[in-house]
Amino acid sequence: MKKVIQHRPRIEGAIATPGDKSTSHRAALLNSIAEGTAHVSNFCVGDDRASMLRVLRGLGVRITRHNACPVSGADECFKVEGRGLDGLVEPTNVLSAGNSGTTTRLVSGLLAGQSFMSVLTGDGSLRRRPMSRVVKPLTQMGAKIMGRSKDTLLPLAIRGGDLKGINYTVPMASAQVKSCVLIAGLYAQGTTTVTEPTLSRDHTERMLRYMGANLKSSGLSHSISRSKLIAKDIAVPGDTSSAAFWLVAGAVHPNARITLRNIGINPTRTGVIKVLESMGARIRMQNVRESGPETVADIVVETSELHGTEIRGEIIPHVIDELPVLSLAAALAKGKTVIADAEELRVKESDRINATAVGLNALGARVEEQGDGMVIYGGAKLKGAAVKSYGDHRIAMTMGIAGVIATGRTTIDGAEAASVSYPLFWDTLQSLTMGGLQ
Repeated sequence: MKKVIQHRPRIEGAIATPGDKSTSHRAALLNSIAEGTAHVSNFCVGDDRASMLRVLRGLGVRITRHNACPVSGADECFKVEGRGLDGLVEPTNVLSAGNSGTTTRLVSGLLAGQSFMSVLTGDGSLRRRPMSRVVKPLTQMGAKIMGRSKDTLLPLAIRGGDLKGINYTVPMASAQVKSCVLIAGLYAQGTTTVTEPTLSRDHTERMLRYMGANLKSSGLSHSISRSKLIAKDIAVPGDTSSAAFWLVAGAVHPNARITLRNIGINPTRTGVIKVLESMGARIRMQNVRESGPETVADIVVETSELHGTEIRGEIIPHVIDELPVLSLAAALAKGKTVIADAEELRVKESDRINATAVGLNALGARVEEQGDGMVIYGGAKLKGAAVKSYGDHRIAMTMGIAGVIATGRTTIDGAEAASVSYPLFWDTLQSLTMGGLQ
């Protein structure tokens, strides 16, 4: 699908983003193996939601979607009937994670703890993404895993059970790998300890503690032992990564004011806000409050004068998904921005370093691609052009925001990719700009 975007003179409005994908996935998975029933409201939308729910249902979990939930009070809610730690059943078919890397890696840890055999696969893009980073620790714990390319690519055949606790140092900061090992550790004999080089997103640790897991953290190390989980109702915060597109739009557009409602402000997720504030963005938080294991707030962003910065080192794991749209902010800021230590972008849904550089350069920016990042020379005057999403939702949405800023018409090929995480993105853009989309 092609989407035509035209420059709009004003961006204004108050919106809610989809539910946070990281929190949604963990709420569904952990409640599936908990004791009791939970209601998960504001569940993330898009293809990734369908992938996680499909896999869990394939393992025998009863998950019911209903409207006007009498328990949560939400317009839409998912009732998850927990089967307990050892209540999952052997799937009768291959489990497909679609395009969802989060589903694949978290579920791999879950499957490693089961005493049956299962096969996990995904779409063409996911089957090219590296899985050795979860296969290695799970194999060390005792799971038997076979896959393509010397057990490093999907499909993966997993026969689990009889796991033993290990001490594992994650070679890169990765919330997905850390979470995979901690989830497997729920089933292992003894204690499983995961140590990461820098702090990555901690949604799994927060939710495990919230549901009663025997989990202890000390600095960058997290230790877990076999634990019974108690089902908990979860009101999922608005997705910070989805909010990033509107934060950038509000900051870089010359005439903008956007209010974002009920956004998760977990400290491991607010890297995009910290980077934008370091660049001079006018952002303020209102109505800060607790929601289950997470903290939420309303966020207001207004037209700002941005300047270049450096994005590297310890901040990278906290902004890895937001780097494409932050690159757009950098292209419109004054001065030079350097993004480094972000080679992980090469193995996302697309090669996001290349896709971002090609797209922004086509629109008139000056972006130099590096092996682990980009050098972006600010002050660009963007002009409409034909660009591609490369089948990547974050690239599609970044180009959409760029199209509203650029003069003339911007045509995005593969705009439907946005539906992976944000099916209403184009409708929301239309509402904030009062038109300008075809």
